[in-house]
Amino acid sequence: MNTLYSFRRCPYAMRARMALRYSAVPVQIVEVSLKAKPADMLALSAKGTVPVLNADGQVIDESLQIIDWALAQNDPQDWRLKDDPAAQSLAAALIEENDQVFKVHLNHYKYAERYPQFPMPHYRAEGEVFLRRLDGLLQQQRYLLADHPSLADIALMPFIRQFAHVDRDWFGQTPYQHLQGWLDGMIESALFTQIMAKQPDSHPYG
Repeated sequence: MNTLYSFRRCPYAMRARMALRYSAVPVQIVEVSLKAKPADMLALSAKGTVPVLNADGQVIDESLQIIDWALAQNDPQDWRLKDDPAAQSLAAALIEENDQVFKVHLNHYKYAERYPQFPMPHYRAEGEVFLRRLDGLLQQQRYLLADHPSLADIALMPFIRQFAHVDRDWFGQTPYQHLQGWLDGMIESALFTQIMAKQPDSHPYG
């Protein structure tokens, strides 16, 4: 049995769980207490961060690598957009911008009291640059890069959700109507609902 060490509210763990659920790979989910990380997880990955996948002895402790591994096993809806190199390149660029730039703005916005150099609206405005880009893409089709979910949607959604939830009233009155609709659809999807359901200490997928 494959084992994923996860934390329910971690956006990196969310996207890994979505990919594993989608690919229907059997996996046991172990919910980790960040204050008391299990010794067996630390033995696999000294980083001590989630997610960590033990795939039949192969240890993968980066969420994007876990997603790649899952999709290599089974990708029934073509999340990888394997016949569209241009879309693949754009997906990679969006994910890099999300992980390297937007995530910094998200942290500053969500925990603005820790970064008193600027007021919260300043950090929110910096994050909005990425929101506007995504809203523009979603004016062309239902999902970011295609008419069905792709790797980009899954990799970005937990972080956009987190940004939106810092101040839901503010997000709801923004002009990013396409992004709002996309996010609502992703949150209400069976896939996301399933991976966010509270589970016992472990729960097998597949």
